[in-house]
Amino acid sequence: MNTDVVLKLSCVDRPGIVATVAGFLADRGFTIRDSQQFGDEDTGLFFMRVHAGSIDDVKVDELRSAFEEVAERFAMNWSLHDTTAPHRLLVMVSRHDHCLNDLLHRMRTGALPAKIVAVVSNHDDLRGLVEWHGVPFHHVPVTAETKSQAEDELRRLVDEYEADTVVLARYMQILSNMLCAELHGRAINIHHSLLPSFKGARPYFQAHARGVKVIGATAHYVTADLDEGPIIEQDFTRVDHNLSAADLTAVGRDIEALALARAVTAHAQQRVFIDGSKTVVFR
Repeated sequence: MNTDVVLKLSCVDRPGIVATVAGFLADRGFTIRDSQQFGDEDTGLFFMRVHAGSIDDVKVDELRSAFEEVAERFAMNWSLHDTTAPHRLLVMVSRHDHCLNDLLHRMRTGALPAKIVAVVSNHDDLRGLVEWHGVPFHHVPVTAETKSQAEDELRRLVDEYEADTVVLARYMQILSNMLCAELHGRAINIHHSLLPSFKGARPYFQAHARGVKVIGATAHYVTADLDEGPIIEQDFTRVDHNLSAADLTAVGRDIEALALARAVTAHAQQRVFIDGSKTVVFR
């Protein structure tokens, strides 16, 4: 039985990191299939992602234990992932279904390198769509009075389904600061504009009123600062005066779905590193 892993790490840049990692893997019979690295001159940090495989049946937990000595020597922030274990997503949504529908379709066709293990919504509208795909649907209403209990239920569901990542696919509720902190680096949101951009409701109508020439969408990690988290992916298209506000909204929905899918894919494949207020994304 073959063993296939992805090692991702970051630490203060210094000589010998790449050679040490490569030697560690080689000594244990691994062949490096892909390796990418980046040194950030602004922060002095080094980022590395290595995809490696072995024809032997190597216990991933034992490999993690063995790597701890290397990680301690370089003071690394690191993780080692078994690529045969599917990345587990819990998706949150309200009433807009375009991003959710796109993710479900990609999962169904094998285009999404992750498994949607559950969908949570503060409305019951999309239950039929979700259950048609064979995914459990949980209706968790949210009001000002029940927000705390709703977030406790979300925590319970994240634990129950062993979700690696929470995806806010147009979930129109603001998470508490505490929950944002608990999900640091594990929650992705899609914002229906390029950031920074128009604030408040009906952003495409605001954009139309200003005669914008480009519209887009931004996928970013969730933080307590609303729509200010590190950006993972953005997409855009040029527009002109011929398009109505409704036309802009339709175009924007397609861009949102694509940007979110790309961000979730990169995250699930362990290609994204948080670098302060920004990200390093290996392609």
